[in-house]
Amino acid sequence: MLSRIAESLFWIGRYVERADDTARLLDVHVQMLLEDPWAEEDLACRSLLSVMNRPAPASSVPVGRAYVLDMLAYDRYSPSSIAGALTAARENARRAREIISTELWEALNATWNQMPAQMATTRTHDFFVWVRERAAVVAGIVDSTISRDETWNFLVLGRSMERADMTARLLTTRALAGSGGPSWVTFLRSCGAHEAFLRTYRGTASDELAAGFLLLDRLFPRSVVHALNDAEACLTGIEPVVDRAGIDDARRHIGLARTSLEYRPLADILDELPMEMEQVQRACAAASDAIRGRYFPSGSPAQWVGEAL
Repeated sequence: MLSRIAESLFWIGRYVERADDTARLLDVHVQMLLEDPWAEEDLACRSLLSVMNRPAPASSVPVGRAYVLDMLAYDRYSPSSIAGALTAARENARRAREIISTELWEALNATWNQMPAQMATTRTHDFFVWVRERAAVVAGIVDSTISRDETWNFLVLGRSMERADMTARLLTTRALAGSGGPSWVTFLRSCGAHEAFLRTYRGTASDELAAGFLLLDRLFPRSVVHALNDAEACLTGIEPVVDRAGIDDARRHIGLARTSLEYRPLADILDELPMEMEQVQRACAAASDAIRGRYFPSGSPAQWVGEAL
């Protein structure tokens, strides 16, 4: 497979997952501000921008919901926003048109075409629901129409890396919000995890169990550990391990992050949850750089956004 095609597939997976997870995170954030009249909106919004690695204006400039939504939801020229990520995913699909299925291309293209009307006419919550539904359509098409070869491995590798990173960010926002933030049940619902959590623990609910479920559950696909396991499996599918004495950098970063979570007491992780999640994000970034260096040697950054491209 050509490196440019592999890179496009990797970023399709990442960008669609980024749009999905950002919609989930923003939905929780907006709901928190609406339900809690005593919430410090400026502080909460600046904290969210910090978690998402986006710059905030000077302290003298108030930051509210409108600013956060403009930056993280509606900015079509930033690949870190929902609209920008969906635009970038469609552009990557156009570049890899000869190898992806017709259904996948049509789903991404239809999403891109529908997006301006969705942003202009629907309420914020309805827009987030639409984004999640479109991401689910794309994920379903990927799983049902693509052979389990390098094409599928690069798509799912990108999706898994982004999912681990964004779930870590979601957990960080809950930890930073403290007792005044949304409940863990709200976060479980935002990840589609509430029913799975109740079945796993047979109705026994606590903050510690909920956090542990999103961190460590090996069967729930949105947990951090499950996403890291999927990423490792995809790397093995792309290039099986043949050197018994060594391992490549991408697997090393992912494996260290995964084992650091799996083989430590949950209480120790929760005591320093923001720092632990920052380590997961750093590991995902380092693994992404290693993947780029190994499989996409062109060195040009993926900045394929904008309608004119």
